[in-house]
Amino acid sequence: MATEVVMYTDGASRGNPGRGGYGVVLLSGSRKLELAEGFQLTTNNRMELMAVIAGLQAMKKTGLHITVYSDSQYVVKAIKEGWLKKWMASNFAKGIKNKDLWMRFHELYQQHQMKFIWVKGHAENMYNNRCDELATMAADGGHLKIDVGYVPGV
Repeated sequence: MATEVVMYTDGASRGNPGRGGYGVVLLSGSRKLELAEGFQLTTNNRMELMAVIAGLQAMKKTGLHITVYSDSQYVVKAIKEGWLKKWMASNFAKGIKNKDLWMRFHELYQQHQMKFIWVKGHAENMYNNRCDELATMAADGGHLKIDVGYVPGV
């Protein structure tokens, strides 16, 4: 039987674009792992997607059953409504942004069995709220990284 992992994710941006960060809470059995990272200049959508990527990169095994809870319609609908498949089929034509991150995500996504569930942000969900705290602390912190794939205006 495949390992079950629950992943909560959130992204934050101080200005859009602006300083940004992501937060992730990973739960598997009795184990819990929190991840966060901040960037000098990025967008909210990039941080929402980067959170999922960071969570997937933390996995030590493939073939996991992963349920992702995100308050990002951008991320959830891209998978559930097939947007990503269309974007990839068109090679991200018509100005679709964040190709670099979507390609990284897709590579990781294929290694697991994943389900995406949208949750209302800033509501009663303790783990979503924790991800928001982690993301905003990362965005407001020091030692911000450069979001290498982000090119303003492109």
